[in-house]
Amino acid sequence: MSLLDPAIVNALSNVTTATLTTILLKKGLRNVWIRGAFPLLQDSPRVVGRAFTVRFVPAREDLATPASWASPVSSRGAIEQMPEGCIAVVDAMGVKDAGIWGDILCARMVKRGVRALVTDGVVRDLVGVLATGLPVWSSGTAAPPSVAGLTFVDWQQPVACGGVAVFPNDVIVADQDGAVLIPAALLDEIVDAAVEQERFEGWIMQEVNAGAVLPGLYPPNDTNKAKYEATRDKA
Repeated sequence: MSLLDPAIVNALSNVTTATLTTILLKKGLRNVWIRGAFPLLQDSPRVVGRAFTVRFVPAREDLATPASWASPVSSRGAIEQMPEGCIAVVDAMGVKDAGIWGDILCARMVKRGVRALVTDGVVRDLVGVLATGLPVWSSGTAAPPSVAGLTFVDWQQPVACGGVAVFPNDVIVADQDGAVLIPAALLDEIVDAAVEQERFEGWIMQEVNAGAVLPGLYPPNDTNKAKYEATRDKA
């Protein structure tokens, strides 16, 4: 997995997921917002990173056992493969009555430099998870362990997290509105368009705060386009 260019991380750290969904929509991509993944902490900072995918399937009694945690192919094994700066994207099929993992596994992710955890499932050991400082986007919490409802399959495969197709190395941006996927192949053009959109909407907000009316401003008519271009050229 290649590291993200720090300039791209910095740029996307200043772009909301709301803006990104608009830019991706203009590119024809509608299904990019991961359903069921919400920040456990309301003051979590925006995070940016490449997706390291993890996949669960429904529990099968001969496979989903506590003994399976000792297998090299397990959630424990997956965490040891996560590179620094990645965002773990865990496909739990939206299961909400079995925590994919808890405080000990999250603490290990922090030690490995994992940027965040995003899942359509839930975590367990909430107090301990929060104490690790790992930013988590999930559907909530549940006391039972993962094997109560899920079978671990593998890592770095395409997954369907929150109804979104996530491939290894795609880019995830997560903030208070949730988590959004940017396809790896479109990253550069999405970043450029998103940064410009944020700049433009910042100018619109200034105009609104100054008393401007919305018709002709948002979206802009030719007059307001020219006005914006003039201010951007001075920047």
